[in-house]
Amino acid sequence: MHLLSQKKRRQPGFTLLELMVVVAIVSILAALAYPSYMQYVIKTKRTAATSVLLRVADRQQQFFMDNKSYTNNLTNLGFAADPLIVSDEGNSVPAGDPEAVYSVSLSAVTAITFMATAAPMNGQLSRDTKCGSLTLDQAATRGNSAGGDGCW
Repeated sequence: MHLLSQKKRRQPGFTLLELMVVVAIVSILAALAYPSYMQYVIKTKRTAATSVLLRVADRQQQFFMDNKSYTNNLTNLGFAADPLIVSDEGNSVPAGDPEAVYSVSLSAVTAITFMATAAPMNGQLSRDTKCGSLTLDQAATRGNSAGGDGCW
C-alpha cells in the first residue's frame, strides 16, 4: 500500500496545454474556412436573383406573344410588386424587409426591347462587389454592373 501512495497516479483527462493546442488548431481551420463560406453565401443569394430574372424574361416573352409588345410593369406579368423585392430564397418580400437581397425592376422598355435588372440590397450590396447588379434583356444577353466573371 505504501508503494502505491508514493507513485503518482495520473488522473484521466486533458492538460491545459493539450486543450490550448486543440483550440489553436480549430481557430486556424475556422479562419481558413470562413472566407470560403461567405463566398458560398454570396453566390447562393445571387442565384436567387438570376432565377427571378429568368422568370421575368420568360413572362415578358409570354406577354409579348399575347400583346405584341413588352410591358414596363412587373405586376402586368403576375408579380406581386414593381419593383419586385426578393429574399435569398427568391420569394417576394415587402420593401424594407431585412431579408431582402435583390430589387428586380424593368428598364429600357419599348415595344420590342426590355432590360430586367436585379440590384443587390442590404448586406448583399456590400458583399457582392464582384458582380453588382445583374441584367438580362430580351435577347437573353446576361450582364452585370461590376464586370466580374462567373456571375451567371
